[in-house]
Amino acid sequence: QVHLVESGGGLVQTGGSLRLSCAASERTFTLYPMGWFRQAPGKEREFVAAINRSGSSTAYGDPPKGRFTISRDNAKNTVYLQMNSLTSEDTAVYYCAAARQWFGNRQHDAREYDYWGQGTQVTVSS
Repeated sequence: QVHLVESGGGLVQTGGSLRLSCAASERTFTLYPMGWFRQAPGKEREFVAAINRSGSSTAYGDPPKGRFTISRDNAKNTVYLQMNSLTSEDTAVYYCAAARQWFGNRQHDAREYDYWGQGTQVTVSS
């Protein structure tokens, strides 16, 4: 299985920014589309963003509302999530995930992803 490790979470003030990273141990990282999901207490896991193998295509969920950007560096086996203008509604555990295929420029479902990291906590103070 692909081993994924998220980092970059923490406590940030309202209006601040964070950059999450997801490092993959699998050397065939370039074969996998990658996604970011988040889950707040008492809520279902939400789709945040996804990026295809080459990085030429992306998809975004509704919650970010233009404030987040996904990117990847295949040479470093790493995918990133840049989060700006954070609010308390962004407080959640953020998960990195890998899929076996690209699902296009639409909202993705967590059930479509095969490999998951442990998650990193993002807390926005207000």
